[in-house]
Amino acid sequence: MNLNARAVRLIETCLQQADELRVQTTQPHDRATVIDLGSQTSGGLHAGEILARICLADLGTVAVTPGNREVWSGPWLAVTTDHPTLACLGSQYAGWQLAHGKFFALGSGPMRAVAQKEELFTKLGYRETSPHVVGVLETRKLPPVEVIEQILAATQAERVTLLVAPTASLAGNLQIVARSVETALHKLFELGFDTNRIVSGYGLAPIPPVAKDDLAGIGRTNDAILYGAEVTLWVRGDDDSLAEIGPRVPSRASSDHGQPFGEIFKRYNYNFYDIDPHLFSPAVITLHNLDSGRTHRFGGVEPSLIERSFVS
Repeated sequence: MNLNARAVRLIETCLQQADELRVQTTQPHDRATVIDLGSQTSGGLHAGEILARICLADLGTVAVTPGNREVWSGPWLAVTTDHPTLACLGSQYAGWQLAHGKFFALGSGPMRAVAQKEELFTKLGYRETSPHVVGVLETRKLPPVEVIEQILAATQAERVTLLVAPTASLAGNLQIVARSVETALHKLFELGFDTNRIVSGYGLAPIPPVAKDDLAGIGRTNDAILYGAEVTLWVRGDDDSLAEIGPRVPSRASSDHGQPFGEIFKRYNYNFYDIDPHLFSPAVITLHNLDSGRTHRFGGVEPSLIERSFVS
């Protein structure tokens, strides 16, 4: 399957429903389309769901749903996928740094699988080509032409479509919370686990109130995953390896666990790369072994930290 081709089909739906979704389209380059879902337009929850599905190359479902009211009484977001490695690591993970002048954004979406800018793809053994590539940028500024040309040069594509939404927007807020399964997959991948053993995934995380600004939004959306998200993975293989790696997956395995992310971020002078990378994972991980029938569960939610983050 071609991840970019799947995303392009979903973008066509997005463009047809632009007014309904409250999104705006611009063409800053003769080979590029930029869809704004929350920077200079209001966007919305439905736009956020579609944005999250595009991040997943439409290899998963995304839905607002009730959740654990003892943790958070507001709405939650459920994500499911039967192609977790391709959907989450091959597409959704924000691993491509794009910058020009004062503009900076982490790129996610299936364009990454064509650009091959990350060592991750060498380890996965996955590469694709596509005449039309699709990317998602978490940013308040629309990308300059120079960044668009960087993407076209790296992918050798004929066209690129970029979807943009800042953290402090309805759509941007939702698409980040949709990364519950992805954070679990990436953590396992970084710990050396063979993600090809993972057959399917389900994640549930609380949707925080949209923050007043993007910095506060980064704190709340991270807290939703770190302290509220519960991820279930269906896997194959032996139980001993699951019992060994399981305790190392949840966010509580990190030395930085235990404070709202905004406070942690400030303590490290707002440098993501100084934070313990093992922090970025869901609160709870459950591993169902399809071969043995056994279940392994690790971690725990932190209602007091969710309340402290979302209400303050």
